[in-house]
Amino acid sequence: MRIVFVASEAVPWAKTGGLADVAGALPDALAQLGHDVTLIMPHYRVVDRVEPVPQPTPWRYQVPLGGGHVEGGVSIGRSPAGHVRILFIDQPQFFDRDGIYSAHGADYPDNPARFLFFSRAAIEAMRLAGIKPDIIHVNDWHTGVLPIYLRQFYAHCPEVGQAAVVMTIHNMAYQGRYGQWVVPLADLPWDLFDWRSLEYHGQVNFLKAGLAYAQKITTVSPTYAQEIQTPDYGHGLDSMLLHRQADLTGIVNGVDTTQWNPSLDPFIARQYNHTDFTQGKAACKAALQHELGLPIRPDLPMLAQIGRLDSQKGWDLLLPLAHQYLKRDDSQFVILGTGAWHYQEALANLEHQYPNQIRSLMQFSTPLAHKIEAAADLFLMPSLYEPCGLNQIYSQIYGALPIVRRTGGLADTVTDPSDASFPDVPATGVVFNHPDQAGLSWAIDRGLSIWRDKPMRNQMIRAGMAKDWSWRRSAEAYVAVYKSAIKALQGS
Repeated sequence: MRIVFVASEAVPWAKTGGLADVAGALPDALAQLGHDVTLIMPHYRVVDRVEPVPQPTPWRYQVPLGGGHVEGGVSIGRSPAGHVRILFIDQPQFFDRDGIYSAHGADYPDNPARFLFFSRAAIEAMRLAGIKPDIIHVNDWHTGVLPIYLRQFYAHCPEVGQAAVVMTIHNMAYQGRYGQWVVPLADLPWDLFDWRSLEYHGQVNFLKAGLAYAQKITTVSPTYAQEIQTPDYGHGLDSMLLHRQADLTGIVNGVDTTQWNPSLDPFIARQYNHTDFTQGKAACKAALQHELGLPIRPDLPMLAQIGRLDSQKGWDLLLPLAHQYLKRDDSQFVILGTGAWHYQEALANLEHQYPNQIRSLMQFSTPLAHKIEAAADLFLMPSLYEPCGLNQIYSQIYGALPIVRRTGGLADTVTDPSDASFPDVPATGVVFNHPDQAGLSWAIDRGLSIWRDKPMRNQMIRAGMAKDWSWRRSAEAYVAVYKSAIKALQGS
């Protein structure tokens, strides 16, 4: 198939969240399955910091916007592995900025215009490149209006008019809701401003537009696909997703196993695999304790957490409990991440109070993230909701037992001993149900108990390290969705 993947960010060029990881890895995995794949993304300022720098093309186009026209261009590059063509949408007024979506903690006020332009410019870039896609795969609200543009203005266009659309939801909480003024800005007729298309409680909803017009919808885990059909997780669009449940599929994200692999990892003190992880993890743990100035205590379990300091990640549950566990003086804690100031301050106070037991590293560091995963015995991820999650997967790859709440991708990637059906579904971590301190405390105690039971601990570690977390598995599932989307379009 000829597949065009349209996303507002992708690694290694621009990243704010998990969408970038998917957009950087999935197209490459699809290409390795034999498909012709193109990725289209904006040409942000940060893009030119990645070698090789995209090369300009002579292709020019004009996009109707707000009663006028905005001119743009296209630069071209290749993915790092060379398998995927990258088309960068050039428009310096919109994309040559320090930030991707925001600056100084505030969203750019012209984001609606920026991503309306990007969505239509992406279609123009496909035409100019002569791609003739079978599938256009759009992602999140930033590209939500693209399916409407395709249907409204390009249905009879020979280059793009026969393409089926698949839309992926990476996080339902972000929908791109703006006032009615977006309708004329988008150069769309007012009859599309109704509950079947753009309109949501008197506003324009970019994500809803994509969900209404895509042939098939995916999200990043099977459990999250079920959750977003309920009022608690659907953020107002649950009834629409319930109506389209036959077209909705959950596919767990893969992992770049060339970057996250303890047998190859250049950042860790000693490389290891599932056959020699005991000595390897012990060496990595001692090295990290030394680097962070913690007592080198192999007899103490190391608990870790990496990610945003945000209520969604369960910090309102974890912080009060951390004090209780630190008082017991029978474990060490290592935290890496940035986020809300009050969480940072609380962690700094805990570090001052318990200097031999906790380190809170308020930064983002790829080398430290790898070192922590390799050193940790237990990984804490008590998220209130988690569409997919990656750190619980990294933990299993590196032999750290994840402690997670039963939600979204966490429920789909971690198996509790009580849920295990060995050998078909071996246990790989601890899963708790209720998002409260009692539930998390039970899970931590259980994790500590498993850590002290060496045979059970090692059995669970081997099971997690042996699982196939590659993107190939996910890419094959997406290909099946693409085929069903093409059939749906042909039958409409």
